[in-house]
Amino acid sequence: MEAVPERLRCPEPSPAAEPSHQHNTIRVPRPDKDPAISTDAFFGNLTRIRNVILPGPARNRLNTGRGLLGGFIVVHLVFLVFAASLSLRGEAFSDTFIYRDWAMAGFNDANLTGGPSPWVYPILALIPMAIAGIAGPGPFFFLWVLMTTLLNAWALLKLTNRGRDQNAIPAGWWWLVFTFLMGWLGFARVDGLTAPLVLVALAYGVARPFVASILLAIGTWVKVWPAAIMLALFAVVRNRLLVVLAGITTTAGVVALAAAAGSVPRLLNFLTQQGDRGMQLEATFTTPWLWLSVLNVGGSRMYMNTDINSMQVDGPGTALMSVLMQPLLVLAALLVASLTFWALHNGKISGGVDRTELLLAGALTLATAFVVFNKVGSPQFMVWLAPAVAVGLAHNWREWRVPAAMLIVIAVATYFIYPLFYDALSHNNPWMALVLTIRNILLVVLFLWSVRRLYLLGKKTPAATPALKES
Repeated sequence: MEAVPERLRCPEPSPAAEPSHQHNTIRVPRPDKDPAISTDAFFGNLTRIRNVILPGPARNRLNTGRGLLGGFIVVHLVFLVFAASLSLRGEAFSDTFIYRDWAMAGFNDANLTGGPSPWVYPILALIPMAIAGIAGPGPFFFLWVLMTTLLNAWALLKLTNRGRDQNAIPAGWWWLVFTFLMGWLGFARVDGLTAPLVLVALAYGVARPFVASILLAIGTWVKVWPAAIMLALFAVVRNRLLVVLAGITTTAGVVALAAAAGSVPRLLNFLTQQGDRGMQLEATFTTPWLWLSVLNVGGSRMYMNTDINSMQVDGPGTALMSVLMQPLLVLAALLVASLTFWALHNGKISGGVDRTELLLAGALTLATAFVVFNKVGSPQFMVWLAPAVAVGLAHNWREWRVPAAMLIVIAVATYFIYPLFYDALSHNNPWMALVLTIRNILLVVLFLWSVRRLYLLGKKTPAATPALKES
């Protein structure tokens, strides 16, 4: 047995209390653990239910690299086969109809007959659309899903160290379950391409900040939100200059690409083309007006904004709320970033800090803030939250099981909202309004949990103290 540091050494049990042939785990008190809100009993019950459903031999087979590979193949074959069946009929699905039209029009607004402009996205988002459209409109959807599958495979390989990290296998299964539950929101939207990219970046994390920052900068030029994760990385790494250099280098490459394509004047259009949109139906802060519309109070109503293909809610005060949301989002991001800086500084003063844990906590808090304080609130935004949780589970399963469980419930609720019953929701169905309300409340709870986690990491010594075993 390795020597235990003095500050972690526990009293030796008496021979009468512990037979010499047994191996007992020493429970090391964790200074951040709040017994009043302990979730041990809840997760213990979940474990017992799992053990009834899955016998021991089955669990052992699944909890291997090969078992996880089998799960990955099954999950992604479901989406690939469906995508192939649609593509053979010349069809697409969800937003890929729009992406396909953009690609076929050469991303030129003049060649489009209406609808949103392709330049609502950053320029790098157009590259996968161009790749999917390289063989024409027919196989577009299949190629799009295939690209997402390849990126998910990369993410899973990195997360589990090619299946060799036994402790990360359960995190890989969680990622697969979440991906399956999110359904086409992870396979038919640009967000599904950026989520695995962010997961890989977080897996590199503080050990390889330059590589992580390059990946996050690329992701930002695809769908903006990875900038939140890059801010968390900047807050916790030792050499912040590497993060800045990676951002500058990537942006220079993007500008050069735009210049070669003659698109420099439209390079920053994504920052302005959505500024005057209203409060989207699914957004967290839209919830009061959602119910005013359902109850037909104050002239509140739902309507389709065809310019940006978005269902929105209009009512007393929505115009003002829409204007306030952008500065509110910026303020929330700055406050979370400040809390992350404080947690790092205070943690070092207290005797040590786990920079990886701090990065993951900061990343989840910022990503959740980008969802909660966003006037858009599209259902695919939920995939933004999964990378930090997946890497967190691989880093410390016990500390990350609470947000992991919440995200599974959020994914199920989101699937009911879209695609299953979105038509009912957009026609003031009170039951679907209730499902959306519960989902939005869970998002707020997740944000508050993340903020509390950041605070606890900075308040005391590292919370994630591994259990020690006697032999």
